[in-house]
Amino acid sequence: MPRLRTRPLGRRPDRPDRPGRASRPGRLIRPGRWSLRARLLAALLSLLAVACAVVAVVTAVVLHQDLYGQLNRQLDDVAHRAAGPPGVPSSLGALGSSGAPGLSGSPGSPDADLGFVLGPGQPLATLGAVVNDGQVIWGRTSSGTLNPDAAALTAAQLAVLTPLATSREGVAHSVDVPGLGPYQVELAHDNRNGDHLMVGLPASNQQDTMVRLVTAELCVSAGALLAVGLVGFVATDSALRPLRRVAALATRVAELRLHQGEVDLHERVPEADTDPRTEVGQVGAALNRLLGHVGSALEARHESESRVRHFVADASHELRTPLASIRGYAELTRRSGEETGPQTRHALGRIESEAARMTALVEDLLLLARLDAGRPLSRAPLDLSPLVVDCVSDARAAGDTHHWRLELPDEPALVDGDQARLRQVLVNLLGNARHHTPPGTTVTARAERQGARVLLEVVDDGPGVPPELLPHIFDRFARGDASRSRHAGSTGLGLAIVHAVVSAHEGEIAVRSTPGRTAFTVSLPLPASPAQPKSRANSRADEGS
Repeated sequence: MPRLRTRPLGRRPDRPDRPGRASRPGRLIRPGRWSLRARLLAALLSLLAVACAVVAVVTAVVLHQDLYGQLNRQLDDVAHRAAGPPGVPSSLGALGSSGAPGLSGSPGSPDADLGFVLGPGQPLATLGAVVNDGQVIWGRTSSGTLNPDAAALTAAQLAVLTPLATSREGVAHSVDVPGLGPYQVELAHDNRNGDHLMVGLPASNQQDTMVRLVTAELCVSAGALLAVGLVGFVATDSALRPLRRVAALATRVAELRLHQGEVDLHERVPEADTDPRTEVGQVGAALNRLLGHVGSALEARHESESRVRHFVADASHELRTPLASIRGYAELTRRSGEETGPQTRHALGRIESEAARMTALVEDLLLLARLDAGRPLSRAPLDLSPLVVDCVSDARAAGDTHHWRLELPDEPALVDGDQARLRQVLVNLLGNARHHTPPGTTVTARAERQGARVLLEVVDDGPGVPPELLPHIFDRFARGDASRSRHAGSTGLGLAIVHAVVSAHEGEIAVRSTPGRTAFTVSLPLPASPAQPKSRANSRADEGS
């Protein structure tokens, strides 16, 4: 009963690895993941190897048949001479009535039957043996001369020949005789006394010829594969060079910041690589058409965004005056000496409050429009430590229900930035922590230098940001849910302004939030040639309500 092979449950063996999964050490790369040049070379060398193997096998088979055919014909001649004509006394053997000079043994003895071995005209190392009752009982080999001391076969050699004693007459067999090497032997019928004789000729020359042929074929094939491999490598490298240029251009385009701002998409495939008669030229031409369409779409998008930014900036600028007028008239009416009822005073207060809130929204929109337009900032070397102290002091005064902490370095935390805008970043981050965390929350503001950058971090131990909001937290008008509910009016643009200002300073901002810890981290580059102010002692304070 056949044995069933089992395997553990899990991924099927023929199932491809998942994308992004690392290969196990020592696992061969699948041919489907080879480069185009590697696959072309592998196909070329495989075809050449198959052709060389076919030629080598056919040549070896033909030569083997020819060499051993000649040897077998010589062996037949020796067998016929060994058998002798019918009716001749066995004592005369193949030498006629004279016998073999010096051959000892009476008529009918084994030596007398092997007279042909020592006779003239036999090839060197001709083998002769006497077969009796299916056993090889005696044998000698010829030395090529009439030598009565021709070498007798040993017991081990006779034992190797014995299995062939019952074979069919006239059929050649290959056998490796110990101490003598390869032989072709066949069984002959002695016409003089009716016994069987075994004759053999050495096949070492034929075997050596085959070995030399196979060696030569292997060397020639290896040389041909090496030469074709080198030529193919150079040829494929030259043929695929335009494709690599197209791939390099596509890589450069992929690394461009296409998601925002004005994009200068002038990358194109050179005209030499856009020949429609070649496959690479067709790819290059198609890529140029694609880049042209993408460039046109990006230009249209940028024009649309520019119109929207201009509209927002103009609308915000125009709204500032009527909003200021509304607030002024409401305050003037409230402060006048005329008698007003409680409902009127409440309405005037609400008008002033909403006008102030709308003014803040307009100011935020105007600032974002200016930052989007790439308006340069007033940048200068600035130490962030005093700025953090001032902003935390203001936040403590505005939110005395929270606990505020400072962690500042001993050395100055210098950056090249706009003081007013960076102050706005700190104010918005601290205000965000104050508005969206419950009373009693501890908010920590720290600044530190790490390598060639300065890190500014605002951390709170509040309930955290909802996971679904994290990817969009820096979007404009992003709103949190009840876990970070606001208790005061908010435009929803605070963190968007933070992101825009930090980006304008060539910095980065990130947020990490879990229940019990939310951290906003701003990373700003050091100034190119900072003017080191006087170092001060570390300021580390804990302030509570």
